Amino acid sequence: MSGLLRAAGFLVLVATLPACAAPRAARVASCDGLTAAMIRATGASLAGRAGTRAVFRATDAERMSLDCRAPARMVFASRDREPERGFYELIGQAARALAGADAETAEVLARQVHQDSLLADAPRQGVAGKAALRCETGPRADALAGDLTVCVLVPNRPPALRRKAGLSREAPAG
Repeated sequence: MSGLLRAAGFLVLVATLPACAAPRAARVASCDGLTAAMIRATGASLAGRAGTRAVFRATDAERMSLDCRAPARMVFASRDREPERGFYELIGQAARALAGADAETAEVLARQVHQDSLLADAPRQGVAGKAALRCETGPRADALAGDLTVCVLVPNRPPALRRKAGLSREAPAG
């Protein structure tokens, strides 16, 4: 009897393996697609990929990386305290691929948030349509040490309660 139960338990385990592997495979496939979309949108080349993370080589950034875990995000770094125009254009192109944002609007946002960070000598963030961005300027003591400008791009998602209530992003609260 116990051999029969063990065999039944083994069959249940084997039957659930594909179901457990399916979400992981879907995440990998979606990360592959997002990585490919980023390469097409920005012209960057893939430097490496491990799990849900991809690192790119780009002319206008010392670092450009993608983390596909929800919510997906891009990190851009420059050794310059005031990067060249191409740095902001790269962020705009990536915002289009990552969030479906207007590239020019995201580029303007990147310039503004970076300038605000310089003036405040502190991290600043902003939102423009479908893109949300946070930039920091100045020396760092983390893995990005040596980079004087670091910007993190994520898709802008409206708060769940506003969505559930059927309110637009622009509708005033209350």
